[in-house]
Amino acid sequence: MRRYGDDLKYQREKIGYSQTRLAKETGISQVNISYWESNKRIPSVAFCEILADFYGITIDELVGRDHGRINK
Repeated sequence: MRRYGDDLKYQREKIGYSQTRLAKETGISQVNISYWESNKRIPSVAFCEILADFYGITIDELVGRDHGRINK
């Protein structure tokens, strides 16, 4: 099964944000961000849209489907 949380964490760390700061900036709870990044839950498409818009990327890029980096 794909580990989307790893890709979500990658995007957050790429801009140097903590989970708490990302939560404040997006209005998404820090608890949800933690669950997603630890692969305990998968975010809904609506939350993926919020995060992708925040980062200025596509949903494909958000979940590691871009061709610019190799997924592990």
